[in-house]
Amino acid sequence: MPHFDLPLDQLREYRPEVAQPDDFDEFWAGTLDEARRHDLAPAFEPVDLPLTGVRVHDVTFSGFGGHRIKGWLTLPANATGPLPAVVEFVGYGGGRNLPHTHLLWATAGFAHLVMDTRGQGSGWGTGDTEDPVGSAPASPGSMTRGILDPHDYYYRRVFTDAVRAVETARSHPLVDPSRVAAIGSSQGGGITLAVGGLVPDLVAIAPDVPFLCHFRRSATLTGREPYAEIARYLKAHRRHEEQVFRTLSYFDGVNFASRGRAPALFSTALEDMVCPPSTVFSAYNAYAGDDKQIEVFSFNGHEGGGPFLQDTLLHWLPQRLRGRAASTA
Repeated sequence: MPHFDLPLDQLREYRPEVAQPDDFDEFWAGTLDEARRHDLAPAFEPVDLPLTGVRVHDVTFSGFGGHRIKGWLTLPANATGPLPAVVEFVGYGGGRNLPHTHLLWATAGFAHLVMDTRGQGSGWGTGDTEDPVGSAPASPGSMTRGILDPHDYYYRRVFTDAVRAVETARSHPLVDPSRVAAIGSSQGGGITLAVGGLVPDLVAIAPDVPFLCHFRRSATLTGREPYAEIARYLKAHRRHEEQVFRTLSYFDGVNFASRGRAPALFSTALEDMVCPPSTVFSAYNAYAGDDKQIEVFSFNGHEGGGPFLQDTLLHWLPQRLRGRAASTA
């Protein structure tokens, strides 16, 4: 597939004006204050699995609205703590899946919490968390649920769940709460950017081919799902365009990136028509932290770097997580 977006030299300088609501910070502060009125009530139930190198816990905690959210916590088998932790968010349509599919970080010596995404997990990777909140008419999928009002929008709930997932990881007695990182790919990368903008003291973030960035460009540049859900909705609701993009501005990864300070490892692929590289660079170039880098995969699509990016992350992330321990010892 040929490159379809801006040339790489232009991508590295791409800083578009992305709409940002005047009350963005107040909106999110109020949202998180409201969520924290509910007891987090984290529960970690041991899971009996024929795995010798790790211990797995079935996690439940209170997210947006006090709704109970699921996850898996995987620990090295002989861990005594305190451990650095990696909190991971999954891609669009997926769920937390089965616990044996999440072994990488525990085998590298870290606590690893993967969050189930409410209302998803039936496209790939099974999920176990319902979304009990309804919405006005929406295009099939999650992108347009409640899209006429930021208070009702689906990702308000998801991003709040994600912040509470970080708080849940920090609550475990074997986790060092001062050494927590957030990672994720595609939708998980977009959620990671949101968490990076909403949780000020993360040690690092790693948004891989992040979704949910520069919505207006994404919805007009690519016809691929899931951004196509927005275009499909607006084909039916022709008079809602400005209202839709106003709602989306509260959830744009570019606006969260401008508030992020933790060391960050981004990635993008120049043939990615699901999350076009210009939308990723719009967030990367807006990112406020000084310690940031982006891995670029010239001949890949939405699969991005795959195991090659994991290899980079396995070297990059421990330096940040373990480095904090050395600097505070």
